[in-house]
Amino acid sequence: MSLHPVLAAVTDRIRIRSVASRSTYLSRLERARAKGPIRQALGCTNLAHGYAAAPAGDKIMLRELRRPNLAIVSSYNDMLSAHQPFERFPALIKQAAREAGATAQFAGGVPAMCDGVTQGEPGMELSLFSRDVIALSTAVALSHNMFDAALCLGICDKIVPGLLIGALQFS
Repeated sequence: MSLHPVLAAVTDRIRIRSVASRSTYLSRLERARAKGPIRQALGCTNLAHGYAAAPAGDKIMLRELRRPNLAIVSSYNDMLSAHQPFERFPALIKQAAREAGATAQFAGGVPAMCDGVTQGEPGMELSLFSRDVIALSTAVALSHNMFDAALCLGICDKIVPGLLIGALQFS
């Protein structure tokens, strides 16, 4: 099955237009991979703060610096039905990480608003601005340099892009 000619033309334009930025991005990823986990360069005090609240078994793995440590960033809240299920995900992710020989830490939460709730209310004016706040909140959560990867839990046309924008600052 061949690609529709219009879709193929648009795809080619995007591919051509993004050659330089994609190359820069891939180079940045390669430099990060070659450097290894940033947390290996952290001082003892930084590391101690980073895993002080972790369970005993996780502390040992974090102290060894040989296993991946995953960040969890979530838009969980009790008010919005689409976000409420995220309440239980961090525990499940932490357990799955342990079973895979890694650790996971809840790095931070991001605000989540719903246009359906704020429709016609003054809060609606914050809708698009919220994406930038979410990106900043995600970047703050990942700024500790304790993580080898991040799992960002979100749903919505503003929250997911905000999570991605913030996470890309640490790719």
